[in-house]
Amino acid sequence: MESLKKKILTEGSAIGTEIVKVDSFLNHQIDAEFLYEIGREFKNRFADDNINKILTIEASGIAIAVCTASFFNYPPVVFAKKSIPNTMVDGFYTAEAKSFTKGLTFPLSIATKFLSADDRLLIIDDMLAYGAAALALGDLAAQAGAEIVGFGAVISKEFQGGSDRLREKGYRVESLVEIEKIEDGKIVFR
Repeated sequence: MESLKKKILTEGSAIGTEIVKVDSFLNHQIDAEFLYEIGREFKNRFADDNINKILTIEASGIAIAVCTASFFNYPPVVFAKKSIPNTMVDGFYTAEAKSFTKGLTFPLSIATKFLSADDRLLIIDDMLAYGAAALALGDLAAQAGAEIVGFGAVISKEFQGGSDRLREKGYRVESLVEIEKIEDGKIVFR
């Protein structure tokens, strides 16, 4: 997605050799109009997959998933919480995920009433690095017996292996931009 590459280069930055900072438009401040362009591109890539729910993780994935849902005739968007809230009393699925950005491991949870074996899920997130969060979302879907149609990542840092880990498990992965490496402060796209 050329417009996304341009936005990353003009509004984003690299930190060291592993971090892509895109907080000015994707995951701290949101460029809402651009997120709809991202949602349209996910629709183009998964148009024929009969998705009936979009699954993501709080907080960065929510806005992207909602914008994407608008192109799929507004299926429900379900997001995994990064804790088990006191209000989740009727049963829930849980899986652990390690956040590359925060360096913490946390329990993901989804109330059982929001996922079922009838669901055909598109899993959406802003960033795919090592794949821990994506694999945890896949685990939650499996607990519910739901079918995963595919994983959509706005940005995939291919050098960290998350896409490969998902594909090794048989999942379809669609990344709108793939970053091959970060070298001398420069982002190199695949």
